Amino acid sequence: MIQQPEATRSISEWDRFLAEQRPDIGHKQYSWWIDFLKRRGWSGFGFAASDDGVICGGANVLVKTFAPGKCFYYLPHGPVLPEDPADAADLFEAMMQYIDDQQKNSSSVVSHLCLEPRWSSQPDFVKGFQPSGHWHEPRNTLCVDLTMPEDAILSQMKTKGRYNIRLARRHDVSIVQDNSAAAIDDFMRLYQGTVDRKNISQHSREYFDILAANLFDSGHAKLFFAEYQGIRLATVLILFAGDTATYKYGGTQLSHRNVMAPYLLHFEVMLHAKALGYRWYDFYGVSPIDAVDDEWADFSSFKRKFGGHELSFIPSLDFVFDRDAYQEYRSRKAS
Repeated sequence: MIQQPEATRSISEWDRFLAEQRPDIGHKQYSWWIDFLKRRGWSGFGFAASDDGVICGGANVLVKTFAPGKCFYYLPHGPVLPEDPADAADLFEAMMQYIDDQQKNSSSVVSHLCLEPRWSSQPDFVKGFQPSGHWHEPRNTLCVDLTMPEDAILSQMKTKGRYNIRLARRHDVSIVQDNSAAAIDDFMRLYQGTVDRKNISQHSREYFDILAANLFDSGHAKLFFAEYQGIRLATVLILFAGDTATYKYGGTQLSHRNVMAPYLLHFEVMLHAKALGYRWYDFYGVSPIDAVDDEWADFSSFKRKFGGHELSFIPSLDFVFDRDAYQEYRSRKAS
């Protein structure tokens, strides 16, 4: 019998439950990611449900102020539910009651709860929600199976992907892992150049400094670079959680594009993650294959050259607590 949600008993116990029992759950439910976001101005609360004293599910819920005296709740990569449908329904109902109690006792007006699970379909017991109309977390992604032998990982790629990896090797492109302070400077140069060229949204240097300070020493995040003739041409920032290595951020420069450094970079990072025992390499977001005008279409075309399995998740869902505050939130998002 699943007991009512309770305050998460310990950070280590929750993270151990995710890693051992639900390695498929994304990185955003882990305490170390929550702690990072709290240093970025978020707050939050957590709870766990137990079966005979053993955690069987729960959630970390983030809280963000969007206007004076007004906030919203955000539940990414979750909730974490039991596999049994009846138990999952019971836990979800208890979770919603717990969250409702939190918002009723909040000193701020809570506009809504945004739910972004990595579910391929919406369970029947998830009721009262409406599509958000936007997302914080990509709703489509591409994952490469790392349990295959190296030759099999290569063979399932698109022909152009395999060719470019071999071309980069012929050009003696090398791959290095570097989490030093100087490496963050190199990362920012490549990252900033890419977002400027593509005119896409970006994070600040402060964001990455805080991420480095909180996640590098623990091994939850690593920086990798592709180098050619002493020049760092491409970079990726990888997160490690559960059974998945996630390509979270990256960047390239335009010079020496003929050596195809980014292709070898991703492939060698896949092999690194495979050697550490990770099952999946998650490219963390692709645009729908027919969305040729999407701002991420070029990135997605590059990612698809590595083969893999495409996953589509349900739209982001909002459960509205206060209609007026929710309309103000949506107006601010649209502006």
